[in-house]
Amino acid sequence: MKRSSLIAAAVLSVAAVALAGCSSSPASSTPTTGTVQLLGPEDPKTFAPVIHGFEAKNPGVTVKYTQVPFDQLSSTLQQRLAAKDSTIDVYTVDQPNLPQLAAQGFLEDLSALEPEAKAATTDGQYKINLYKDKMWALSVWNSTQMMFFNRDALAKAGVTPPSADPADRWTWEQTVEAGRKAQAAGIKSGLLLEQVEAYYQLQPLVESLGGGSGITGKDMLTPAVETAGWKKAMEWYAGTFASGLSPRGVGGFQTSPVFANGDVAFFVGGPWDVGNFSQNAKFDWGIAPLPSFEGGKKVTPTGSWSWGINPASKNKELAKKFLTYAALDTEGNLLTTKNTTIIPANSAAEKKYLPTLEALGGAHSAGVEKLVAYEVANTAVARPVSVGYVQFDSIMGKAFADIRNGADVPARLSQATQQLKDAWSQLK
Repeated sequence: MKRSSLIAAAVLSVAAVALAGCSSSPASSTPTTGTVQLLGPEDPKTFAPVIHGFEAKNPGVTVKYTQVPFDQLSSTLQQRLAAKDSTIDVYTVDQPNLPQLAAQGFLEDLSALEPEAKAATTDGQYKINLYKDKMWALSVWNSTQMMFFNRDALAKAGVTPPSADPADRWTWEQTVEAGRKAQAAGIKSGLLLEQVEAYYQLQPLVESLGGGSGITGKDMLTPAVETAGWKKAMEWYAGTFASGLSPRGVGGFQTSPVFANGDVAFFVGGPWDVGNFSQNAKFDWGIAPLPSFEGGKKVTPTGSWSWGINPASKNKELAKKFLTYAALDTEGNLLTTKNTTIIPANSAAEKKYLPTLEALGGAHSAGVEKLVAYEVANTAVARPVSVGYVQFDSIMGKAFADIRNGADVPARLSQATQQLKDAWSQLK
């Protein structure tokens, strides 16, 4: 993700919540006064509601939030956690990075909360926090992807738009054909993915064709990006740019304005774009399920941010109390999404949140509530759990960039394989 959760999305107006919490009461030994230090990449406005809600329920406790830019978050955490910096109590964990952080001893073991965590969210969002049979964080946000379409452009091209019903999911083959018709009728581009070089958004292409995640082996440190499914998916992806269906020269997260400006027939993006397009798109648009390949598996990406506790924290009980409020308590988890359009990971909070997401785009986003709920429960495939995921994400991101710019697919995937072997040799 995301990533998706870092996009500056439109503020989602949600009525003040007065919901019963679902987390268990903290142990009697938990202090009633003190300060919890929270660190993450989001704008302070994003977490202000959950902080205010927690402080209102715990008058003697203060939560102080420190923002670190996303591109500096990983290095900042590595430096401060390695130095056993006790001024971080709770921090946001990019879910694919959890195994590495846990293996380094940078996360407190939260296995005692497993029963509550398992009951509070989907199986996928519960398991994403496990490493070597222990639980190291709690899921706060989740995500999915959908296909947005320019209804006006499709009407001009004589194309009947896709339905929001997952049962009527289009194939990628249908999408390409319709996109080319829209181009012939005057629109600049037929198809554009929001995160054009991100594994998060390209993984479903490969998985739909049976290519696998790209990582295999008992220790999940063996590259597998040269399977038939990987090659076929990447050849297809390269072809969308080579044919002019998709525009080159537009980087990740610079892409949503291209759709909002009316220059693309089909756009793959996340729930945050519902708020974005409801404010910025001046044409008739709609939403549909993420396509799959003809005869292939129906796959959507998932995952976002979990929160964990610093083992060097001197306020672990208060930190755990705040963390459980933000993740396991329905009210608290919903408050984490009050100022951003992102899916809460807590299932009860998600159920209350999705109607507000659908209302945000009016008729344009009709059907998004049922669509998101279906995808999260039925088609979501998480990114692979590996201590080498950080290197994998970086190496494959560069490979994707080269492929969309014309690199030979088999040769580039072979090069990526060798790069992964070299990078992971130090971890075995």
